[in-house]
Amino acid sequence: MPNAQPAVRSGPGRFFWLWAAVWLFYMAGPILDAWHRPAVWERIVGLVAALVFCAVYLTGFVAVRRHYRATGRAPTAAESALRVGGLVVSGAVLTLVVGESGLTTLVYIGVTAVFTYPPRTAWSLVFASALTAGVLPRIVPGWDGTIDLVFAVMVAALAVWGVTRVVQRNAQLAEAREEITRLAIAAERNRFGRDMHDLLGHSLTVVSVKSELAARLVQLAPERAEAELADIQRLVREALVDVRAAVAGYREMSLATELASARSALDAAGIEADVPVTGEAVDPDRQELFAWVVREGVTNVVRHSEAKHCWVRLDRAAVEISDDGRGPAGLDAQPAEESAGHGLDGLRERLDAAGCALTVGRRDGGGFLLRASSA
Repeated sequence: MPNAQPAVRSGPGRFFWLWAAVWLFYMAGPILDAWHRPAVWERIVGLVAALVFCAVYLTGFVAVRRHYRATGRAPTAAESALRVGGLVVSGAVLTLVVGESGLTTLVYIGVTAVFTYPPRTAWSLVFASALTAGVLPRIVPGWDGTIDLVFAVMVAALAVWGVTRVVQRNAQLAEAREEITRLAIAAERNRFGRDMHDLLGHSLTVVSVKSELAARLVQLAPERAEAELADIQRLVREALVDVRAAVAGYREMSLATELASARSALDAAGIEADVPVTGEAVDPDRQELFAWVVREGVTNVVRHSEAKHCWVRLDRAAVEISDDGRGPAGLDAQPAEESAGHGLDGLRERLDAAGCALTVGRRDGGGFLLRASSA
């Protein structure tokens, strides 16, 4: 696969130089005029100037196109000045040798300017080329001005300007697709990390609490300890299934399941639970989202609250988890939003994406309150 991408990029442009070379057909006139010059030095100088002109045009055209395909932008001013300057010098030498037919080079100079320079500079050079093509035949003795190069310069420049815009847009679209792909990958990584935190954070918290409870009951109530150990095994198996489902992308949360799990976790932690039996009061479109809220909220109660009671309240567009524990740490010194942990940060991202709001603060009468509601 790594070797396939360069082939795709280079294949369409491999013979692009042929397309550019076809237009050099119109240089046949100046080249033939140079060949038929009476003096040997004129032939040599004229032919060399024509060949240099064609080579600079062809190699520059192909190089600039590759630059556009790679970056979507025009080459640097120095590179453009070097190419256009080479064309101007060689074209001027050719015109001095062969006469009026050498003005054909102005078409290529205008085209190259459009293909290499930013619009303002490019069109300044195009108009200068057109002006030169229109004025010189009228002021140079012996030139009759039968070749209408002004029209040719302008039409060729407009055509190449359109091609340049297409090449630039294609390069920008390719860059945008790459950026969208990168952002999609980053978003998926964040989603997966958030799911792993929410899934394993809750399961491992309950396993930790139940294992501590089982250790205390080994001597006092062996049968209860065995039941807790069996429940730990069940939780571990369920956590493994959840992780596999999340990896496969098919993880679906059930609000009823999370409410039952919340009661079990709170009971194991010795916290009196006031939790609804079902989530029927919640809008069906919000049940999976609120299941994540219940999981994260109850996990934080079990882990950090040192509470005696926990309440879960549901209505159609909101879910609220509160306790009578020690409340948010440092709430008086900093905003409640800043005192939230990483799990709540992930939960807030999940709720924001669904158009819901998360409120974290102190419960009236002491303790912690977490509320998620539709915006």
